[in-house]
Amino acid sequence: MNEKNMCPVNYAVNLLSGKYKLRILHALLQESPKRFKVLEREITGISPTMLTSQLRDLERDGLVSRTIFATVPPTVEYKITAMGHSTLPMLTEIYKWGLAHQAAELEKKVETREIE
Repeated sequence: MNEKNMCPVNYAVNLLSGKYKLRILHALLQESPKRFKVLEREITGISPTMLTSQLRDLERDGLVSRTIFATVPPTVEYKITAMGHSTLPMLTEIYKWGLAHQAAELEKKVETREIE
C-alpha cells in the first residue's frame, strides 16, 4: 500500500516510530536549536549511532532541520521545523497521559501494600 492510501494513524505511527524519535522531538521542542552532543547528553541511553540514525530519519521526514557550521571540528545544530512543531499538542497529551498512568500505577502499588 502506498502512502497516499495508508490509514493516517498508520502513516503517523510509521513516521514517528523508533525508540527515540519522540524523545528527540520533545527535547527540541523544549529548546531549539541544539547541538548533537547536547541531545546525546539529554536523551539517556541513546548511542551516537542511534541518535544519528534517528535524526537523519526526522530530517528526511521534515520534522527536524540540520545546520552544519564550518568550524574545526564541524559543529552541527538540529532545529525543530514547523512540521516538527506541529507535534507539540500530541506530545503534550502523551506527557499528560504518562503522568496520569504513572500516578495510577503508584496508587495501585500503595493500595496493594496497604492490603498486605
